Amino acid sequence: MSPWIPFPIVSLALCALWLLLNQALDPANLLFGVLLGIAVPQLARRLQPLGYPRLRAPLTFMRLMGFALVEIVRSCFNVCHIILFRDHRTVNSQFIRVPLTMRDPYGLAMLSCLINMTPGTVWVEIFPERHELALHVFDLHDEGWWVDTIKTRYERPLIDIFESENGNGNPA
Repeated sequence: MSPWIPFPIVSLALCALWLLLNQALDPANLLFGVLLGIAVPQLARRLQPLGYPRLRAPLTFMRLMGFALVEIVRSCFNVCHIILFRDHRTVNSQFIRVPLTMRDPYGLAMLSCLINMTPGTVWVEIFPERHELALHVFDLHDEGWWVDTIKTRYERPLIDIFESENGNGNPA
């Protein structure tokens, strides 16, 4: 990692994306793609006041993304079924609170993204004094299931990924 190219994979991806979007491999587009790949990561450095996060458990990250993808697709079908076929008076829309143990801002941001990408759930607020997450669920049947799912399937892997040194839950 050099000071000019702090994230070579991101730089390479930006250059490749530029070339794919323009559908050209001429010298001008290639030069602009390389400049884009160098300039954007340099300019984005100031957007990370806490520094860049390290993924300490890449396999855990891949498993989490696979689980999240399955959950998003499953939730899409469930929400569609509720909207199209159920009586709106039988939908039990509720707010719940989930106690969190994770403190890492990047882990919390990732948890927020995962929750908000899943249809039927919305991250509403985090209460800093109790460190609880306020979550809206479109059709709530079992609050305990939701708390357990957020804690074990999302928060625990994110703690392993962002807060532990070796990915097994032991602090850095």
